[in-house]
Amino acid sequence: MSLSCGIDVGGTKIAGAVVDAKGVILEESRVESPATDREAIEQAIASLVADLRTRHEVTCVGIGFAGYVDAGRARVLFAPNLAMRNLDLKSELEEHIELPVIIENDANAAAWGEFAFGAGEDLDDQLMVTVGTGVGGGLVLNGELYRGAYGVAAEIGHLRVVPDGHLCGCGKRGCLEQYGSGSALVRDARTVAEGGSELAAGLLRRAGGDAGAINGPLITEAAQDGDAFAIDLLASLAQWLGGGIASLAAVLDPAAVVIGGGVSEAGDLLLDPMRAAFESHLSGAGYHPVAEIRLATLGNKAGVIGAADLARR
Repeated sequence: MSLSCGIDVGGTKIAGAVVDAKGVILEESRVESPATDREAIEQAIASLVADLRTRHEVTCVGIGFAGYVDAGRARVLFAPNLAMRNLDLKSELEEHIELPVIIENDANAAAWGEFAFGAGEDLDDQLMVTVGTGVGGGLVLNGELYRGAYGVAAEIGHLRVVPDGHLCGCGKRGCLEQYGSGSALVRDARTVAEGGSELAAGLLRRAGGDAGAINGPLITEAAQDGDAFAIDLLASLAQWLGGGIASLAAVLDPAAVVIGGGVSEAGDLLLDPMRAAFESHLSGAGYHPVAEIRLATLGNKAGVIGAADLARR
């Protein structure tokens, strides 16, 4: 059976896995990410692949990066959290690894993993939205990953939703991820807690009285335990996401929208209000077909599974 290796390169860790043709992970490994050192990143990837190859007959490697990757799946144009700028990473890694390599955007890789083996495997058209520190996206049309003319399509977190809104890391203002991401969720919770509002008393207790210790998992846990303020925070986040997805549906008309990323662990506390907001913001209310919003099924393994499968294909 053909085996491929999927690598997910992040700012804190580099995760790798050997994946078979059915999307099954045979072995996983990870190392710390030397994010500020380009050569060290390349060496870490090569060493990780070399170690996995001692136990598995791997034929190709797919690597996912959080950033812009060119249309040829070879050059990392820009990776904001890594020391990568306009770098032909494919050629450099193939010299070290001595196997065929493709480079892919990490959200695209996760979207393909869910499409091929997860929540979207019964579909021909799928929009995936990843809700974590930021908001990412991946798009599959007619069974093919859509990457755009320059390879940088589906950066949906940078859809402008508030003119002159919050400053985004991309340099523009009012992007969706400034209102619909895990970072926005935490920012809003901490702002209320630091203001001394009784609304945030439960979150503050969970955080040991330190507003700075409030994070996404803590908010999700509180909401699951019935904390009204935490539930409202997730519902507000869902409103932004549902509205943004409705705008995208007007252009893309996906069969379904798959929601992944760390914040998706809130489950229906996020998805139910998101579905309601999505439907209420759709154009042609009552006549526009309503795409199903589904929860991703592969979790944080979607990226390595998708990257490995894209390399094989």
